[in-house]
Amino acid sequence: MNWERIPLGALQTNCYVVWNEKNQCLVIDPGEEGEKIISFLKDKQLKPLAILLTHAHFDHIGAVDVLRERYSIPLYVHEKEAKWLLDPALNGSQLFMMGEMIRLKPADYVLTSEDTLQIENFSLELFATPGHSPGSISFYIKEMNAVIAGDTLFMGSIGRTDLPGGNHKELLASIHDNLLVLPEETAVLPGHGPETTIGNEMDSNPFLNGF
Repeated sequence: MNWERIPLGALQTNCYVVWNEKNQCLVIDPGEEGEKIISFLKDKQLKPLAILLTHAHFDHIGAVDVLRERYSIPLYVHEKEAKWLLDPALNGSQLFMMGEMIRLKPADYVLTSEDTLQIENFSLELFATPGHSPGSISFYIKEMNAVIAGDTLFMGSIGRTDLPGGNHKELLASIHDNLLVLPEETAVLPGHGPETTIGNEMDSNPFLNGF
């Protein structure tokens, strides 16, 4: 199993492409610059199977419909943020006024619980990690020894909680209960910035000290 981090847009939001030996892939959080993602998929000769969202803030969803129209692939999002795709006031594109307001087509699949999501031979464990936003989820891929954590946990930091639906106490509980229980060598692939590991954040993240 292989993966690539592709920073996109003004906020350099990390899009992740995960692919297998059959050159099938998943695209996670395509925030902007759809043509840049398409170019990467062409260069690697990858066949996308689905788009997954860690959450539905504007900087994580901007290229969703570009990819759906190009490849006719389904979109997965948590039920608590399914309506955010259609509403610029909820997804933040209206608040931040960075370019056009984002109104997407409805999701094809709405995730309702913590479970294992199976797409072809991709197996992803879903962890509810609210706090940054109500429907934030993290995707743990055991075979890859990595968790794609969205804006929940960063290298040396945590997600902001001052946006609508954010909750600092809930965010810390999500990290402690669902992420820090993973093996310490697990790679953390965040929504912005470089990757880290669970062990590194347990040892040195100042926001987690004493929790």
